[in-house]
Amino acid sequence: MKFFQLSARSRNEPHRVATTLELMFDLASVIAIAAAAAGLHHGIAGGHTLEALPRFLFAFFMIWWSWMNYTWFASAYDDGSAGFRVLSMVAMFGALTIAAGIPAVFTNAPIYLCLLGFVIMRVAMAMFWFSAAAGDPDHRPTAMSYGTGILAMQLYWVWLILSIDPSAPSSALLLLLGIVGELAVPAYAEFRHGPTNWHRHHIVERYGLLNIIVLGECFLAIVAMLALDDKGT
Repeated sequence: MKFFQLSARSRNEPHRVATTLELMFDLASVIAIAAAAAGLHHGIAGGHTLEALPRFLFAFFMIWWSWMNYTWFASAYDDGSAGFRVLSMVAMFGALTIAAGIPAVFTNAPIYLCLLGFVIMRVAMAMFWFSAAAGDPDHRPTAMSYGTGILAMQLYWVWLILSIDPSAPSSALLLLLGIVGELAVPAYAEFRHGPTNWHRHHIVERYGLLNIIVLGECFLAIVAMLALDDKGT
């Protein structure tokens, strides 16, 4: 079915810019980042910096890594098809689900909602790659490696969150192993089977736009700080 086939775009395409759909994805991701930042703020304010910081980094990794994967994939395979748009909306819903579950990351409550959001985003990403494998025979081995690697890592995360107590001595090590595993998927796929057709100018612009939005969150925090200081005086 053509719905599940995504065509590769040219590396040399002129005037390649971010789409409205990509900007919507950025917004969903930044909402999740803001939720994680709020959790870090409350932790620091409560005198629990050493506990809050690693939890913030874990939450940020979930969001940042999903954004990274989507951005680089879209650079190579955003063909504007209905299939790409539908999977993009699914991934956005996953980002919003992560945002809703972020508060649990900074408490001792189960992080099932965060896990669900991350799995939604990553399974959508695997479906992206399988669709690319169907529509781009030249990069099929790379795409299949991405898709199968992503799904394998989701099985690992589900096992880890549902089976291992967060307070267990091995929990931190297993989390680090999971992060290494996630990073290893694109490294293996790209170096073993060859890179996809990502667009240099497009990638540079995408990183710049995300940084601008995140800096906007920083400006909002500065304004809030000044407002509190003004009330104190």
